Amino acid sequence: MTPAQTAGDLRVAFDRGITKPLSWRLAQLKAMRRMLTERSAEFEDALLADLGKNPTESQIAELGFVVGEIDHMVRHLRRWLRPKRVSVPGALLPAGASIVREPVGLVLVIAPWNYPVQLLLAPAVGAIAAGNAVVLKPSELAPATSAAMARLIPEYLDRRAVAVVEGGVPETTELLAQRWDHIFYTGNGRVGRIVAAAAVENLTPVTLELGGKSPVYVDDTVDLAAAAARIAWGKFMNAGQTCVAPDYVLATPAVAARLATALAAAVTTLYGDDPAASPDYGRIVDDRQFQRLAALLDAGTTVTGGTYDAASRYLAPTVIVDVPRDAPVMREEIFGPILPIVAVDGPDDAIRYIASGDKPLALYVFSESAKIRRRFLTETSSGAVGFGVPAAHLAVAGLPFGGVGESGMGAYHGERSLQTFSHEKAVLTKSLKPDTLRLIYPPFTEAKDKFARGLLRKLG
Repeated sequence: MTPAQTAGDLRVAFDRGITKPLSWRLAQLKAMRRMLTERSAEFEDALLADLGKNPTESQIAELGFVVGEIDHMVRHLRRWLRPKRVSVPGALLPAGASIVREPVGLVLVIAPWNYPVQLLLAPAVGAIAAGNAVVLKPSELAPATSAAMARLIPEYLDRRAVAVVEGGVPETTELLAQRWDHIFYTGNGRVGRIVAAAAVENLTPVTLELGGKSPVYVDDTVDLAAAAARIAWGKFMNAGQTCVAPDYVLATPAVAARLATALAAAVTTLYGDDPAASPDYGRIVDDRQFQRLAALLDAGTTVTGGTYDAASRYLAPTVIVDVPRDAPVMREEIFGPILPIVAVDGPDDAIRYIASGDKPLALYVFSESAKIRRRFLTETSSGAVGFGVPAAHLAVAGLPFGGVGESGMGAYHGERSLQTFSHEKAVLTKSLKPDTLRLIYPPFTEAKDKFARGLLRKLG
């Protein structure tokens, strides 16, 4: 079946009302949960084949993450779907007003390769919970995971309303040519612009979860060993191929020197003396990404790492110092296991540097000073801010996840997912009797004019 035929069939299913009952939505979410738990070994094998992910990391960041999202949604969905009453101006009384959430229709979810389970299924949780039909497009750069999705999703979920379309650029191009009611894309800004341009043709709303250079600021008020452990964990999980991974560190020269040593020690603690032999350390997804990253290694002085093996696409967890601000590694999102440390004069210099670039997907600050934290919070703009920990905000279902500016538009997770994939319909109910609106009907009289002017003063 072609992508166009798949989209057409699912639109018919939505138009028939298959996806709208709450019972259907809950059944699909629970079926997805069963799939992730009953067939977890198959997904773990696929992630190991595609990215070298350790099964424990796959459980934490992929399968378990989505299960948590499902459980949170199932627990609250009935309440979140209740009509929300809003007040009515006195001039319209007696009347009642409410906001009703209804599904938008047919949703396309396009996922990346770096977290090919989480970033395909977590948006789908929201789309299904909102009562939509959903076409899922997994990344062709994670072929084992894509094949597992194509095999297992039809086995567990309703084939009439949830479908997987595999393939590369031609299939994605054909999908984007169809009429959708919402497109959800996670990936890079270049493709994000292509998705947005295609959506304009049908005035389709889009959510773009992109990336960017997420900075870290570290000062001398914190325990540098503890900070280094958390930064190294956030940076090097999934071999640095994480959209919210710390991209670079800003610190004064004195802090940078001590932090670099602590980061080297943290890498050894996490992955041993030889990370290439560690079962906990992943690999770069393909040769193109590997070559791109290898070309960035000579930006400064290597503190730890810097070694690589093209045959296995291994690139060691690498920390570099003395990095010029105009170095190639500082011009683009790294999206790999290279962590530059850039010297700044202090918080003023760091804030100016961050504000001079594109707005990042996340910003991380390691400081015990409430004043410093407040300054970074109020004087910079980013999709999220983490004080004392990177990446962990994704695990808080009540926090919206999304970017701003070049790092994306729109957000999801928890109730925000339901909001993203729903239309919030305004509903006003007013009885024909008594007809209080007669006071504003023509023909206009002096009394009606006086009433209207008095009403405007009250509303003002």
